[in-house]
Amino acid sequence: MTLLSKPILTLEDAQRVAAAAQAEALHNGWRVVIAIVDDGGHLLYFQRSHDTQFGSVEIAMQKARAAVAFKRPTKATEEAVIEGRLNHLVLPGVLPAEGGVPLVRGSQVIGGLGISGVRSAQDGQIAEAGLTGLG
Repeated sequence: MTLLSKPILTLEDAQRVAAAAQAEALHNGWRVVIAIVDDGGHLLYFQRSHDTQFGSVEIAMQKARAAVAFKRPTKATEEAVIEGRLNHLVLPGVLPAEGGVPLVRGSQVIGGLGISGVRSAQDGQIAEAGLTGLG
């Protein structure tokens, strides 16, 4: 019997991703929530700037989960809705707002990063910066 292996997202990976995202947020003076989930959508890492609105807590986690569930950035569903494909609004787990990105190692999605707290495009900018921490 051959055992298969797959890459995983470790806590250390998540901490590096969060640090890269946080650096971008701090550079711009933005207060945000950073949520990182594993490939099953389970929360692995979370941080919230002390004065970020609490409404962003669930949004960041949902962006991270949506990026894993659909294996694409949440910006793709945001663009689909803007283009008039409103059926995306009723798909389970979809959050059509930029700021969620899948974390990929090799060709495998190993987790997701979600950012919330500023404008959608700014959340996306922070999320993209976070990807640099995965290495």
